[in-house]
Amino acid sequence: MEAVILFPAIDLKNGQCVRLEQGDMTRATVFNLDPADQARAFAAQGFEYLHVVDLDGAFAGQPMNAHAVEAMLKTITMPVQLGGGIRDLGTVEAWLSKGVARVIIGTAAVRDPEFVKNAARKFPGRVAVGLDARDGKVAVQGWAETSEVTVLDIARRFEDAGVAAIIFTDIARDGLLQGLNLDATIALAERISIPVIASGGLASIDDVRALLAPRAKKLAGAIAGRALYDGRLDPATALALIRDARAAV
Repeated sequence: MEAVILFPAIDLKNGQCVRLEQGDMTRATVFNLDPADQARAFAAQGFEYLHVVDLDGAFAGQPMNAHAVEAMLKTITMPVQLGGGIRDLGTVEAWLSKGVARVIIGTAAVRDPEFVKNAARKFPGRVAVGLDARDGKVAVQGWAETSEVTVLDIARRFEDAGVAAIIFTDIARDGLLQGLNLDATIALAERISIPVIASGGLASIDDVRALLAPRAKKLAGAIAGRALYDGRLDPATALALIRDARAAV
């Protein structure tokens, strides 16, 4: 089993650190006015990889919270994966040159798969694909639209392109603390060779335990958002569980 990573999430809206419910921009809770301060806190808690989404960018189709992202990159040394509004090679190159470890491409993976393949070939291991599903169909444009293609259809397009990971989000659960949709996520991971990261709904230490269970061995990790912010998931306990699982391997 590869080392499972628990990614703490910072979602950016108007330069602030927020969490949405089911991807709805009108249902946003502000958790920190200073994203760099939040990133520093996650680093201090012992997390090893940060997940950042520019929500405004996802809707606008271009980076909208660059200032906040750059402030985070200056503040912490842990790697950052960044999504939201990354739709062309110039934006990919700009973020990677500024110190982002890997970019996450969502909408463009549906609309312009060739762009993703080109980016992944040019920057091997530094391009991830974000697939956000509503009832198994992929949603785009900051989840404002649902396409007619399935997650598996799109994931398979990138099988030999050098994509670092697929981040699979169940929109119905996102921000609602109902638990990860591990059945769907594991089913996807078992049918492709690209590492899959679970996202949406992680609620408690039970989700972390489930992530470390043998049936989830193909998963590369999970993203934790609201559960970390409202105290339902204790970082020290979660990270200790993961460390113990690694040591046992």
